[in-house]
Amino acid sequence: MTTILDGKKLAQQIKQEIADEVARMKAAGQRPPHLAAVLVGDDPASQVYVRNKVRSCEQVGFGSTLIRKPASITQEELLATVHQLNDEPEIDGFIVQLPLPDHLDEEAVTLAIDPRKDVDGFHPVNFGRMAQGLPCYLPATPLGIMEMLRRYEIPTEGKQAVVVGRSNIVGTPMALLLSRKGYPGNCTVTLCHSRTRDIAAELRRADIVVAAIGKAEFITGDMVKEGAVVIDVGINRVEDPTAKKGYRLKGDVHFESVAPIASYITPVPGGVGPMTVTSLLLNTLKAARREVYV
Repeated sequence: MTTILDGKKLAQQIKQEIADEVARMKAAGQRPPHLAAVLVGDDPASQVYVRNKVRSCEQVGFGSTLIRKPASITQEELLATVHQLNDEPEIDGFIVQLPLPDHLDEEAVTLAIDPRKDVDGFHPVNFGRMAQGLPCYLPATPLGIMEMLRRYEIPTEGKQAVVVGRSNIVGTPMALLLSRKGYPGNCTVTLCHSRTRDIAAELRRADIVVAAIGKAEFITGDMVKEGAVVIDVGINRVEDPTAKKGYRLKGDVHFESVAPIASYITPVPGGVGPMTVTSLLLNTLKAARREVYV
């Protein structure tokens, strides 16, 4: 019997816990946590993501600020905005929504963010602290996945985990986190990518699969062993004239063939996605409480 890992339901539960904590903070005379988002240009997907983040802030009682900048903004102007947010004491954490227009240097912008306010968990200081098992802001998607494994009480110790995709945002952090001491963790981890010789062979050994390769329905039922836990991070738009919007969202996993074999699986949409936004709220709450950096 396959269990669907319902990220939407779990995200609502965690949001309620955060809202209760914010209510306690207010009752104690503290200001609520405040998250800011910088949106450059008018990329449709980025607008949707940022709108969801602002709405989530409202749901849990956080303060939120949305800073819109034109796609024509210069590097200097954007860095000035980042420094301004670094220095604003009322803002606990902020994100610069990626991707940025081509003429802007994403790496320079990420490095300019104060690690104490880097609730996306992208700054090398937070990444390094994560690698060493020190308190940090974890990248939102890996944090959401770890929270999902924990709350569904999925065994991880001694398991073979295969992570497909080596991005700094998902794949590499997931490999580190699953291999760390503690729960969820203590896995033996294989990190696969575009140069891996036989990804299917690696996947067939896996007790836990994390798919973050960015290719629609890449992982099929014949690649997954009976009883595997399958976490699908992919969100791919696939054209479909019969769909209302002209496309459907598909994961990196072919759900129809993999779900009957898996013990647990995340759907797309409604799996990892809602947990990612919720993780951003968890990081912002940590920032407001000064849990990571005193």
